[in-house]
Amino acid sequence: MNNPIDQAALAERLRNKEKDAMNLLYDRYSDALYGVILRIVKDNAVAQEVLQDAFLKIWNRIDSYDPAKGRLFTWMMQISRNLAIDKLRSKEISQSRKTDDIQNTVHTTGSTGTTSQHEEDIGVRELLSHLREEERLVMDLVYFQGFSQSEVSKEKGIPIGTVKTRVRMAIKNLRKILGSE
Repeated sequence: MNNPIDQAALAERLRNKEKDAMNLLYDRYSDALYGVILRIVKDNAVAQEVLQDAFLKIWNRIDSYDPAKGRLFTWMMQISRNLAIDKLRSKEISQSRKTDDIQNTVHTTGSTGTTSQHEEDIGVRELLSHLREEERLVMDLVYFQGFSQSEVSKEKGIPIGTVKTRVRMAIKNLRKILGSE
């Protein structure tokens, strides 16, 4: 499922609302998407809920996927990431975080150990290793840790324009690596 032809065929089957295609999609990508979501929300139950929402949104919005703009997995990862960030910023989560005791907070913070394995399985970490260090840092913060570009700017003391440029350059370089430019 790593070559674009397979992803294109899978996307077409999803557009035709083939339920077995959705099952295949879930089997192939749920672990990796769950890992991305869990890194952001840091709670297993919330991550499961967001993952379910993500697959529902993928199913309902598959017609908006454009293979000319990127790979199917990248599109799904962006949907998952955005839903996780939305969930993290929601009133529901902010209220529950205020009432968490310290033991629960320590437990949920350390619960992301398997995420990198899922990313490794699909080759994302290997792809990022081809980027310059400053591009890799920004991509890790934005795409895997759920930071907004302005949060990266504040956290790392980098001008917002530089952050945006590094993200654009990283995406451009990743496209070259993947041969989709």
